[in-house]
Amino acid sequence: MEESLGKLVLDAPLAEPVTQRERISSVDTLRGFALLGILVMNVTTFAMPGVFDFNPTAIGSIGKLNLITWAVRFVLFDGKMRAVFSMLFGAGVILLTSRLEKRGEASRAADIFTRRNMWLTLFGVLHGYFLWVGDILYFYGITALLFLYPCRKLKARTLLIAGTTAFLVAAVYHGVRFEQRRHLAQRAAVASSAEAAGQTLSDEQKDDVKAWQAVFSRTHPDQKTLEKEIAEMRGGYFSVIKYYAPIISDAQSNQYYRFFFCDALGMMLIGMGLLRLGFLSAQLPYRAYAWTAVIGYAIGLPLGALCAFEVWKRNFHPIAIIEWEFLPYDIQRLGVAIANASVVLMIVKAGALKWITRPLAAVGQTALSNYLGTSLICTLLFNGYGLGLFAKLQFYQLFFVVAGVWFFNLTASTLWLKYFRFGPMEWLWRSLTYWKLQPILREHAQAPAEIATAEA
Repeated sequence: MEESLGKLVLDAPLAEPVTQRERISSVDTLRGFALLGILVMNVTTFAMPGVFDFNPTAIGSIGKLNLITWAVRFVLFDGKMRAVFSMLFGAGVILLTSRLEKRGEASRAADIFTRRNMWLTLFGVLHGYFLWVGDILYFYGITALLFLYPCRKLKARTLLIAGTTAFLVAAVYHGVRFEQRRHLAQRAAVASSAEAAGQTLSDEQKDDVKAWQAVFSRTHPDQKTLEKEIAEMRGGYFSVIKYYAPIISDAQSNQYYRFFFCDALGMMLIGMGLLRLGFLSAQLPYRAYAWTAVIGYAIGLPLGALCAFEVWKRNFHPIAIIEWEFLPYDIQRLGVAIANASVVLMIVKAGALKWITRPLAAVGQTALSNYLGTSLICTLLFNGYGLGLFAKLQFYQLFFVVAGVWFFNLTASTLWLKYFRFGPMEWLWRSLTYWKLQPILREHAQAPAEIATAEA
């Protein structure tokens, strides 16, 4: 694979951004596919009370159609598209640094890598606090700064083992968390029964009841809590960012290390390993991708369906959510994510369906612009300082919004890249990283690129 990576890096000026001729079509196409798929999950964070993703019935009776739609979304999309996106981010580390090293710029690779991810981290802070609470750029930037650069030289097997180990650490944490919550629920139930029987509760029992009520309320909030959130999100801009502030503060500190660190790191390391194997650059034989898809779907889809059924059957009880949404989470989502990637890579490898793979690649090539642009569009649609549609549409209706945003992403990205070398945010990011304004207009005399990315 090292030789294959070398073939991807052509002669170009030193210490400058990736050129169009250096791009890998499979990577950009897969990135575009993942980015569009992420909106299927994110749309409810834009448009519904935050509890909806874990317990869609918390907002009231939503009907069987919406519940089925929720279950299908959970099985096919929840965590799967983000997983692919994270894998590609990890793969980009190898592509960026190897390109610089091949050009004799190894001494500057660490500097460029560090500045690149420091700016990405800052973009994540600004995005989370001032536009939308569901930011992932901060997680990517911090994880890259902490761990990825030293891993760039590791062998594929080592990277895959390390990525899997990160998931095992997360599984142990969720297992401990599950046992703690289960015992808390049991103690609270005993205390409540004792209180109902007229017994005086100890301070410890009172604390257990109070703690369990707090846990339960997070997945089953009362109407007053829901109405407060809806009112805040339908308010003006400062009302929205004031509501977001404590949530994003917790997400980019406590929640990152408790939940998202192993999630992001594990997928990034696996992505680095899959690039070294030639998987992400579509260099493996068709049968390898076909078998990977079959095995991934055979594991992930039934397990995901079982998880959705169990939490539904148990009325989205907090214990059931941890037991079925969190404990088997990485197994089922990794299987479906790699299976999805395999199908896309087979299509790209065969040169088929170019009517859709080319626009997808354009979206992938301008991924940062599309990610932030989608946040801007959706916040203007749903927040009070825009159209104020928050909590006004049924769940299934949100997918008409998703389709409209997809159409815009695909069309705008394709048109933009006819005239410009980079997306607007990619241009800014590269200019800041290399501390030099980058040329943005495309030279039409130069042969257009096929697609994909070593850097974005």
